Amino acid sequence: MDGARIYAENAIRKRSEQMNYLRLSSRLDAVVSRLDTQAKMTTISKSMGSIVKSLESSLGTGNLQKMSETMDQFEKQFVNMEVQAEFMESSMAGSTSLSTPEGDVNSLMQQVADDYGLEVSVGLPQAAGHAIPGKVTEKVAEDDLSKRLAELKARG
Repeated sequence: MDGARIYAENAIRKRSEQMNYLRLSSRLDAVVSRLDTQAKMTTISKSMGSIVKSLESSLGTGNLQKMSETMDQFEKQFVNMEVQAEFMESSMAGSTSLSTPEGDVNSLMQQVADDYGLEVSVGLPQAAGHAIPGKVTEKVAEDDLSKRLAELKARG
């Protein structure tokens, strides 16, 4: 009985330790994401600064051709920034979704419970029966981006 108690204490301590490491990992991931975003924003800010300087010089000379080219660069930079922001949002949303089907997880848990003679089915939440329309939104966003790209190509 003492061996079982020691084993149980060790298991609980290790589980708490694992949860603490998981929380730390989550915090580190958030910091890395913020630093990555900040690095990208710094790069974009530098690029925008150079475009603004170029625009100032072309406004000073009154060269319409150079102003037009500079404004095109400015618009391209904004489009790139929007695409990067949308990509970051979609990748973050994708990284938080489960990669293992819930049915497989429940099946494995039920199999382990059956092997050890446990009642687990009562404690398991059941998945909702309705589908989440995520693909339709992505398709609409892709169509919108395709239209915007076609418009930009038509202008340039």
